[in-house]
Amino acid sequence: MNCYCGNNKSYKACCEVFHLNNGKTETAEQLMRSRYSAFVLANGDYLMQTHHKSTRPIKEKQAIVKWAKSVQWIKLEILDTTTGLKSHNKGTVTFNAYFYENGKVDVIHEKSAFVKEDKQWYYLGFA
Repeated sequence: MNCYCGNNKSYKACCEVFHLNNGKTETAEQLMRSRYSAFVLANGDYLMQTHHKSTRPIKEKQAIVKWAKSVQWIKLEILDTTTGLKSHNKGTVTFNAYFYENGKVDVIHEKSAFVKEDKQWYYLGFA
């Protein structure tokens, strides 16, 4: 089975690596994909750990995990990536995350901002 994030690798060879190494990804897109997989798995610790401290919603962690468990995740679609490579310190990823909730398919469409500090990528919020 392919990884939840849509890559043609297994979860073990893809996002699980980042889930086990505290989110040490090389690119903003890798972090975005690993965060999507964390939503699929309702891994609230990883979601908080990879969310930049300036915008981290610690008080909402339980609600986020509860919601992530309540929906059926369908797929992630990456639409656009700007910078966010190994040599950059900021980047954006535009995506659609499809899920099934209350008997219908819904989608989260977001352009996410990422920043790299101390050689580690973090999710900042909406770009």
